Amino acid sequence: MFQGDSRVKLSEHSAALARILRRESVRRGHFVLASGRESTWYLDCRKTTLHPEGAYLVGRLMFERIGARGWAPRGVGGLTLGADPVATAVAIVSHLEGRPIPAFLVRKERKSHGTGQRIEAAPPEGSPVVIVEDVVTSGASALQAVDACLEAGLEPLGVLAVVDREEGGREAIGARGLDLEPLFVARDLL
Repeated sequence: MFQGDSRVKLSEHSAALARILRRESVRRGHFVLASGRESTWYLDCRKTTLHPEGAYLVGRLMFERIGARGWAPRGVGGLTLGADPVATAVAIVSHLEGRPIPAFLVRKERKSHGTGQRIEAAPPEGSPVVIVEDVVTSGASALQAVDACLEAGLEPLGVLAVVDREEGGREAIGARGLDLEPLFVARDLL
């Protein structure tokens, strides 16, 4: 997968994404996280995953990680809302590379109207999928997506995240037999 100077290019992409994350997404102050924990810093990755260059870089780097892991998913997605732009970015880059991986979205709860879907644009039952996240703290959101995929008959291969806050998420995901592969850990950005 890595030929010629592509490792250098990936390193440049990683450095560029780190700069955008620091500039757009890292905030200092007093915050209560989705996990209920308190923190003196907050990472609003949506400011990066919805940024034109940030979205491209997230998609590019995650697509490369999927290939480096040897995964061949038939879908990439995660729990709405943070995972939505991440999954879309990966899908777009995969199309540009001629190896399309469709995106899917996992709702927090099953719809009570229409088709009642919990997973929108789900790949066929039995398909291998990669779960994506913007930020992993406790791992609860990623595991909700994993459970929804398992319930739908999909086969989660692992979890990719833009950032791992290193606050127990890797361990919680690992306890379910899946690897967490982040593009960055918190200390890379602070």
